[in-house]
Amino acid sequence: MADKALPPIPVKRYFTIGEVGELCGVKPHVLRYWEQEFTQLRPMKRRGNRRYYQHHEVLMIRRIRDLLYDQGFTISGARNKLQELVQHERDRRKAGEVPLEGMEAVEIDHEAFEAALHDEEATPSAARSVDLSQLLQLRRELFEIRELLTVGR
Repeated sequence: MADKALPPIPVKRYFTIGEVGELCGVKPHVLRYWEQEFTQLRPMKRRGNRRYYQHHEVLMIRRIRDLLYDQGFTISGARNKLQELVQHERDRRKAGEVPLEGMEAVEIDHEAFEAALHDEEATPSAARSVDLSQLLQLRRELFEIRELLTVGR
């Protein structure tokens, strides 16, 4: 199953191992095994040793799955490649770049946006001048930025 066939990741804070298995197309026992093999993968454990994964961990699992199943890496090779990718993203952040996976820059008419936000008597036409799809794209980018910021915690 290629990455494109995987379902979208819902916007929520924590995922159970069963949910992650469905989102990533792997069985829970495989996820537990990968935890032992990939030190970057550390889901939070709560009562009864239940695992709770965050959004960035689901993305990491999808990346691991792609390396192993689609690109044919061995566990050791995937571990090394994942470490390279993580280091590359750290270097990009240090250089001031913010990687937004799967996101494209969207140009927003800032004057119309500001007018719609600050004009107390904003007319419906002023509000419509800010394209809803642009706002949704901006929202997605902000969620991605929030996830990137929580990875380092």
